[in-house]
Amino acid sequence: MIFKRLIVCIGMVFITLGCNELKGPDKPKHLISKDKMVDILIDAKLITSASSKNKLIMRDSSLNMDTYIYEKHNIDSLQFALSNNYYAYHIEEYEEIYTKLADSLDRLKKALKKQEASEWKEKTKREADSLKKALKAKDSLKIGVKDSLVIPKIKELIEVDDTLLEESIEELEGIVEPISDN
Repeated sequence: MIFKRLIVCIGMVFITLGCNELKGPDKPKHLISKDKMVDILIDAKLITSASSKNKLIMRDSSLNMDTYIYEKHNIDSLQFALSNNYYAYHIEEYEEIYTKLADSLDRLKKALKKQEASEWKEKTKREADSLKKALKAKDSLKIGVKDSLVIPKIKELIEVDDTLLEESIEELEGIVEPISDN
């Protein structure tokens, strides 16, 4: 039992010493710059976060999402993998990249929200204007309807009054004699 513990302790010492000797991956010959790495990661995040509808549109338009980023930034998958491994080992540099990435995505999100707000404001303004026009048209139709319904009724009443007036004059002619102007 003591022998097993001794072997485990010696093994741990060798592993610890062996790990301290690691210097990480060598700097790649064609290391991608930090700024370009941020741009690549932004594109990758945007593509992976696309809605399923947008992914279907990209697929239907024969866009290969795996190679799109590589072609856009003129890199290959090996160059990206080596650069990513290098930066992942050097944590301080990788944190810089991800801080820039987070800031860029945050600014992009704010700009998108601002654009959506202005589009929504414009849309509601157009809807309000359309509603005002519709209400004005409705009011003008009411006046037209009233006029078209009221005027014939008034004419009917006038005609009825004229006939009543003529009848009452005829009745009165027999009873009352007209006054002479002389």
